[in-house]
Amino acid sequence: MANLQREELLKGIENRDCVARALDQAEQAIKTWEVTLTDFLSPPELADTMTVFKRLTDVELVAWGGYPQAERQRIAIARSEIPIDSEAVNIAAVEIAGNFLFDTASHRDFLGAMLGTGIVREKTGDVIVLGERGAQAIVMPEMVEYLEMSLQQVRSVPVKTQRIELSELKIREPKKKEMTTVEASMRLDAVASAGFAMSRSKMADLIDSGDVRVNWKDITQASYNVKSGDLIAVIGKGRLEIGEVMITKKERYRVQLTRYL
Repeated sequence: MANLQREELLKGIENRDCVARALDQAEQAIKTWEVTLTDFLSPPELADTMTVFKRLTDVELVAWGGYPQAERQRIAIARSEIPIDSEAVNIAAVEIAGNFLFDTASHRDFLGAMLGTGIVREKTGDVIVLGERGAQAIVMPEMVEYLEMSLQQVRSVPVKTQRIELSELKIREPKKKEMTTVEASMRLDAVASAGFAMSRSKMADLIDSGDVRVNWKDITQASYNVKSGDLIAVIGKGRLEIGEVMITKKERYRVQLTRYL
């Protein structure tokens, strides 16, 4: 891929280094006719990579993180002539079992303990906390044996870490609430305040302080216009998906919303 084309593709991209690495892997996939794999990407990195790769016709991508709602995912990249599906994305799962009845551990505690063994964040996917029984984590397959040996304690609790099948992941379906709102405009502060049931000024403060993302990108303008298909995430409050948008007789916007709790 010529440097000029690469610069053009990366223009305005926030997670530039991550997307550049994926472009390197795409070149390798084209040259070698083999499937290449990225590390685990965060949602903003994934969104940027998908945006750039939409403009490339000679490669095919599949992103997968172990279950349908997974936030962190790896991408398999192949020449467009090679059929690939989620099975091409090489991932594994471990269970971190212990008795957390008297010392409750959070997502941060489990992730911190894993990273404390010396592995890097890019080698880990989602962590699913199971309450007093411990947690399950999605990781690169080559990390499983290392974690089985090295991860022996989370907070004050001794744990046993062992490989499990992806089919054994205990995924809770996200709770969701459907609603409809009628707004004078499609401004982010108007639509989001209706979806998250809070005052518009409170939502404007959250947007201003960088707590709001649209399609995984930080948006700090309350006047930003959202559209059907957008995903609004507010730190600590969940997510909001914008469904169908219709114009009423009075030229207002009737917006279908799904809030994930």
